[in-house]
Amino acid sequence: MEKALNKIYRFFYPALMPHQIRAKYRIPLSITVDVEIVDGYFVATCSELPGLITEGKDKLELLENFNNAVLSYYNVPKRDADFIFNRIDNERIVDGKSLVLA
Repeated sequence: MEKALNKIYRFFYPALMPHQIRAKYRIPLSITVDVEIVDGYFVATCSELPGLITEGKDKLELLENFNNAVLSYYNVPKRDADFIFNRIDNERIVDGKSLVLA
């Protein structure tokens, strides 16, 4: 239901493109995230953004929740964007537990 409402909302109020959001709110192009598995959930923290922590049942949910956390961290209004990172860069895994979001 929520996704359907979001589609209707975006029909009337299109989101800005991720590169526009990055420029407007000075969000970095990529962020390194430390990921641990705790009680079956992926838990992500980010030393680049102190205090930011989120979790997800799988990598896709983690990416969605991390997008919401980053947008909130940079005070991006929900009307401007739904996401900033659209993929996990598996080729740039650092230390075996850190992921780079791009």
